[in-house]
Formats: sequence, C-alpha cells, structure tokens
Amino acid sequence: MKPYLQLFDFSKKINYRTEILAGLTVAMTMIPESLSFAILAGFPPLTGLYAAFIMGLVTAILGGRPGLVSGGAGATVIVLIALMKMQGIEYVFAAVALAGVIQILVGLFRLGKFVRLVPQPVMFGFVNGLAVIIFMSQLQQFKTVVNGTEVWLSGTPLYTMLALVLLTVVIVIFLPKVTKAVPASLVAIITVFIIVLGFGIPTKLVSDIASVAGGFPPFHIPSVPLNLEMLQIIFPYSLIMAGVGLTEGLLTLNLVDEITESKGNRNRESIAQGVANILNGFFTGMGGCPMIAQTLVNLSAGARARLSGIVAALTILLIILIGAPVIDRVPMAALVGVMMMVAIGTFEWMSFKVINKMPKQDIVIGILVAAITIWLHNLALAVLVGVIISALVFAWESSKRIKANQYVDEKGVKHYELFGPLFFGSVANFNALFDVAHDPENITIDFKHSRIFDMSGIDALNKLTEKYQAADKKLQLRHLSDDCKRMLKNADKIIQVNIIEDPTYRVATER
Repeated sequence: MKPYLQLFDFSKKINYRTEILAGLTVAMTMIPESLSFAILAGFPPLTGLYAAFIMGLVTAILGGRPGLVSGGAGATVIVLIALMKMQGIEYVFAAVALAGVIQILVGLFRLGKFVRLVPQPVMFGFVNGLAVIIFMSQLQQFKTVVNGTEVWLSGTPLYTMLALVLLTVVIVIFLPKVTKAVPASLVAIITVFIIVLGFGIPTKLVSDIASVAGGFPPFHIPSVPLNLEMLQIIFPYSLIMAGVGLTEGLLTLNLVDEITESKGNRNRESIAQGVANILNGFFTGMGGCPMIAQTLVNLSAGARARLSGIVAALTILLIILIGAPVIDRVPMAALVGVMMMVAIGTFEWMSFKVINKMPKQDIVIGILVAAITIWLHNLALAVLVGVIISALVFAWESSKRIKANQYVDEKGVKHYELFGPLFFGSVANFNALFDVAHDPENITIDFKHSRIFDMSGIDALNKLTEKYQAADKKLQLRHLSDDCKRMLKNADKIIQVNIIEDPTYRVATER
C-alpha cells in the first residue's frame, strides 16, 4: 500500500482502551498549555484550542508516525508575537497558512532527511534544555495577580498548591507499580479534581487562565491585502515558523523513533504539518507543531497507534463545544504535577553517566545548545548553532587526519598512499606531505584510502601536478573513484589516471 494511503496500520493489534485513555490524558495536558501560549502571544484564547484540535487531528491521521502529538506549541507561537503586535491577528493567520505551504514544499522535495545531520550531543542539549523549559514554565502557575501585579503565591494558597502537585506526582510515580491498566497521569488528574471539588478546596483552576467554551472553528479567509508588500511582511515570519516547526517536529520524531524502536517518515510528517498549518490559517488557529511534552505523555500512557492522537483532538473539540463547565473546574495543580513529571522523564539523565566518556568538544556543544534553548526559548536557533559548531569541529579534526605512507618500489617509482579526506580543511597538511624537489621522476598517489571532497581539494591536486610538471616529473593517480575523476576532468592533459582496480562509490539515498 502506498504511504499516503497508510492512514492506519491494520496489521498491528491496537489496544483501544489504552489508546483512548492516553488520548484523554493528552487532551487534559494540552488545554492549559495551548491557552497559556495563546494568551502569552496576545491571541484570543480560543485560537490556541483551535490550533490544538486542528494540528492534533490532521497530523494524527496524515503524520509521519503514530504516537506523535501536535498542537499549538510555544516554539512556533513565539515567532509570531512581533507580527501580532505590529500587524494584528489577520496577518498572523496569513503567515501561518504560508508557513504551511513552505512545510509542504519541504516534504514534497524530501528535505526532511537533513535532520539526520543533527549530532547526538546536540540532541542531548536540545532535549535537556527543553526539559528545563517545560519544568520552569510550570512555576508560572505558582503566581497570581494582585492589583494588576503578578506576585508569587504565599501562605495557605501556596501550601495547597504544593500539596496537590505533590499528590499528583506521587500518583504518577507509584500507580504504575500497582497497575498499568489506566494511565497514571489521567488517574492523578481525576483524583485531584475529585478531592478539590468534594472538599471545596480553594485553588487555582483552568478557568483562572481563560474560558475554554466556544464553537466549531469558523472558516475565515485572512483579511489582508493580496499584494507583494503583504507577502514581504509575512514571509520572514512564515519561513522562521516553518523552520522552527519542522526542526522541533523532526527532532521529536527522532526521539519517538528511539523510544519505540521504530522508524517514522520525516517527509510525510513535514507535509502533514503543512496541511495542518494551512487549515489553521483559514480556521482561526494560531498554528503549531509536534509537542514533545504531550508526545511523551502519550507514549508513557502506552499509546503506540494513531488513535490516541485522534481521540485527544476530538476530546479538545468536545470540550470547546460542550465540556467547558467541567474542564474549567480542573485544578491547575494536577496539570502542573503531570507536566513536571514529563519534564523529569524528558531529561536525558544518561547524559550525566556518559559525560566523562564524551570528547570535550561534545560536552561544550551539548551545554551550549541547552543554554540557548533555555535562555532564548528558541529551539531552532539552538539546534542550528549546535549543528554549525559540530560541523566546524568535525572539519577541524578531519583536517588533521590526512597522512601518507611513502615508499619507493623496485622500479624507482615513489608511492604516496594517502589516508584521510582531501578537502578545504586538510589542504595545508596535504601539501606538506610531498617533496617535489627530491622525489624521483615517477610518482604515484594512491587514493584507495582517501577521497577528494570539494573544489579546494581539486585545486590543491591541480597545483601539485603543475609543480611536478614544472620539475619535469610524471605524476599518476590510482584508485580514484568515478566521481573524483569527473571532478578532475579539466586536468586530463596533465594528470595520467591509472584506472586499474578503481572502486565504484555509491551514494546512499533515502527512499
């Protein structure tokens, strides 16, 4: 069956009870987060819930892998705050739709594979930084507004909040040791809800953030002028939003792949995100991307199929339409406790165990990525900086690896057996290997254990052949791959290539 028709995998047995309960748990944790992000950005609160519903439903059905949960995520919303302040909500809707178009193009041109270029230290830093952000963001719920000023809770309200959070954490930790029939997070939320409602305990509720009551997402064409000026305004925001969403989404997909020991489809996930964001733009949603915290809640509840994501999305819609009076009464302490446990579970504690075994540069890169993630709340920038630094470190280390074994055979031909890559970083060391003035008349460079990678390498080799030619000496190259010979075709008149036993290199491509 073709990938775009594989909406559900009927070859695998689905645990419907686990999937449904996991979906309900995810919906409970997604509502306050989506509301908070919408309010933070200055959007109407319902735009956050509409985004959670649209992103969740579309990506659950069309996305690149089961178990991945999408919604109105802070990573993408933060990008749009400046646009909201300058141009208003209509430009935001247009920017979200355009970001979706960009994401679809990324998927169609199969560019999702480039997430494989993210090194493990960057992943460690990304995940650990995100865990800290999730944990720290929950501390906001320990504040209240007094006379228009935000202050920390104190006295009885603080102790009540702490006690309810602690109760939630205890249930989440110890219930799985008794039974795994139902998700511990859902049991914790229901238990705290019943205790607060039954004993009339005064504490912060979901309704204290914003009301979740509303109607079905209305179809709405963004009221923006259709001209080049408008496109110039929204395009930078759309491009950054698309990049941030794809970066966070594909890294989250990688994390799920590791947890479930299975493989998702990156390009399909990119297209699904794009479709969902286009619909957000035309149905008054603030847009979004995969949410790592809710994804981990989903997986820890035992979900492994698409059904849980569909249930979560439909639950959010039902809550908007008819369930607001109940959800408004859910204590924020229960949701805070669940999210704190998610943060603890997200953190790569193993990174502490292997830190003394990692190269120093990898340690620095991991810490830097985590710091940027925490400080700027910009996941895409943190990952980009980490990848760039990792690439530069790799280039530096690789430049020092080029070397040559030298010997003269019985015919008086001097052989240079090269080892290591020839590229811009290793040119200087490559040039230092040869003694043009004292070499015999015939020289052979063996590339069996080496390869030319870029124009700097070609230029260095051409200049070397010119030096030997000027000294009236003959240079031969052996074991050049076909692609290397193609790059050197302009030097055929001065380079004699021995093609005997030349290997054929095949470039692996993603299917």
